[in-house]
Amino acid sequence: MTELRAIITDIEGTTSSIRFVHDVLFPYARRRLPAFAETHADRAEVQHWLHEAAKEAGYTEASRTEVIDLLQRWIDEDRKATSLKALQGMIWEEGYAAGDFRAHVYPEVAQRLRAWRARGIRLYVYSSGSVAAQKLFFRHSEAGDLTPLFSGYFDTETGPKRASDSYARIAAAVGEDPSHLLFLSDMAAELDAAREAGLRTTLVCRPPNACPAEVAHPCVADFDAIAA
Repeated sequence: MTELRAIITDIEGTTSSIRFVHDVLFPYARRRLPAFAETHADRAEVQHWLHEAAKEAGYTEASRTEVIDLLQRWIDEDRKATSLKALQGMIWEEGYAAGDFRAHVYPEVAQRLRAWRARGIRLYVYSSGSVAAQKLFFRHSEAGDLTPLFSGYFDTETGPKRASDSYARIAAAVGEDPSHLLFLSDMAAELDAAREAGLRTTLVCRPPNACPAEVAHPCVADFDAIAA
């Protein structure tokens, strides 16, 4: 088998519970968004992303309240908008710093990541959350600061997670032939795109989910079962 040189992992449903993101992070950002936009109105990056959200929605003119309402609706819809992800990341940064929560990771994840890194396998993250939010997530995890284990991060600015071109760009960015890379995700459609780009793939089906009877990718229940 071709030598494995790097592993790229998704977050939600893969390293960490989807419930943490949807039951803790999303509601926290939704609650804090109005006050955050008001109290940080003088920050250029906040104004930039509010403007980008309005632009993406096709607003020619919109009040701050209208843009906030838009963003809260996008949170409810789990919209994969770069502007929303950027603003959520800024709000979560304040929450992590205040100790309001710590990021969930499954019990075996930290140990397995460290073991792979000790073998010289480089580790990367590819998630729909912004790169800034990814770094915060792993810096403030329940298992401690895991960011030293990762060599890089990718988000939707690289491209959609269900598009094969996105994985080709990641392979080019890490400087490896796709056949030397393994992508981990709980979403078969993402794995299909990665495989189309030439990457190795593994489907992670966390209990109580079970591996589908017919699946086109190796399927495991946790990181300890990954052949790497």
